[in-house]
Amino acid sequence: MAHYLAADLGAESGRVILGSIADGKLELEELHRFPNTPVRIPQGLYWDTFRLWHEIQQGLTVAGRERGLKIDGIGVDTWGVDFGLFGADGALVDNPRHYRDARNNGMTGRICGVVPRAEIFGYTGIQFMDLNSLCQLYAVKESGAPALEVAKTLLFMPDIFSYWLSGVARAELTIASTSQFYNPVARTWATELLDRLGLPAGILPEIVPPGTKLGPVLPEVAEATGLDAATPVFATGGHDTASAVAAVPAVPGDWCYISSGTWSLMGAELDEPIVNEAALAENLTNEVGAAGKIRLLKNIAGLWVLQECRRAWQREGRDYSYAELARLAGEAAPFTAVIQPDAFLDPGGMPERIVAYCRKTGQAVPGQPGEMVRTILESLALRYRQVLESLETLLGRTIRVIHIVGGGSRNQVLNQFVADATRRTVVAGPTEATAAGNVLVQATGAGLLRDLDEAREVVRASFPVETIEPSGSAGWNEAYRRFQALSN
Repeated sequence: MAHYLAADLGAESGRVILGSIADGKLELEELHRFPNTPVRIPQGLYWDTFRLWHEIQQGLTVAGRERGLKIDGIGVDTWGVDFGLFGADGALVDNPRHYRDARNNGMTGRICGVVPRAEIFGYTGIQFMDLNSLCQLYAVKESGAPALEVAKTLLFMPDIFSYWLSGVARAELTIASTSQFYNPVARTWATELLDRLGLPAGILPEIVPPGTKLGPVLPEVAEATGLDAATPVFATGGHDTASAVAAVPAVPGDWCYISSGTWSLMGAELDEPIVNEAALAENLTNEVGAAGKIRLLKNIAGLWVLQECRRAWQREGRDYSYAELARLAGEAAPFTAVIQPDAFLDPGGMPERIVAYCRKTGQAVPGQPGEMVRTILESLALRYRQVLESLETLLGRTIRVIHIVGGGSRNQVLNQFVADATRRTVVAGPTEATAAGNVLVQATGAGLLRDLDEAREVVRASFPVETIEPSGSAGWNEAYRRFQALSN
């Protein structure tokens, strides 16, 4: 039996998960879970990077010192776009900021004022969002931060932790491809774009594909955790969506995926990027996945809106579980209102902002939490339908199956709404797709698995899924008409 450790960090929490592979099946066991809480100081919103590093080591210690396991690989995946800057001595000189930091606001417009929007898309094939790494790096320059003057290396979040584990500073391909300064056609850094924006391309490290063995753990890591000093560190699918899509239990055919969590990443898996006017018009993105596949996708606000409402209600003393909120949504009247989820990306005051939005757009106001949650989930399903139609138009074919993976796949109410709104078959699961993909990419890099197809065979053999068909419930077409009117 082979044992791998997946350090899987999401926007709300992180886990260290043990993945054990034997006889063509994968078993996952959570060894350590910890919160991922950003820190706000007067200068901005930051990730608590050193705390995350401490928690990763705690998880490794459970495997090494407490369980005495021989580990065949360690891999780290995180959310995309955020990065830290390192000096010549290898130390962090600029702690990673949160992608929701206000310093990034308006940076897309400022960048497009230097290099036209169409040309930036031609270089990168990436959708435009103020949170992109390109915008963040430009914001560092615009702020006059001294860290950029002394920086020698830029490392994305998973690459930071891989560096601290192994001492090897590399940019893993899938996470690099989210930056908006990677060229998916040329398969290299978009250095010409950086030059035109006056940004230092020399700080970008060598790119390595997912599955690359970086080296053994550093001696001090082995000593602290009790792991064998020869334990290898792999550059896995460093972007959590890349790992999640690697574990989609799909068979060849007309399918798309939704990696469902704080964000919903909805897209199709292709052999080559699509970088043209139609993709630009739809603001779609071309990111690299496992085995060199292209993930043509759209970032959608996802369950973030619901999470923010839940936090607001908790502050008022109403502590609902997600299961309870899903139940209340299922019991509420349908189609009270529709919202555009991507209009609610900023944190704070979410229920009040939704009420104000509904009033501004001349709709009924969802009052009770069940009505509010149902409005959010119905609107999210309608947004999926909108993105599905844009994908089908661009690809010139009909998508018949939607695979939903990740934590959001547990939401049975949302799963049914997606099937009803899109009139497509939905396959929900596995929930732990990101951790599974992380482990399987490592195992493929180690030679235990042949390729991506075999990795997906392991997923299908290891995890149950639920198939949901459209129920035929009425009202979705009219709700979609209202939704599209809000989008125009």
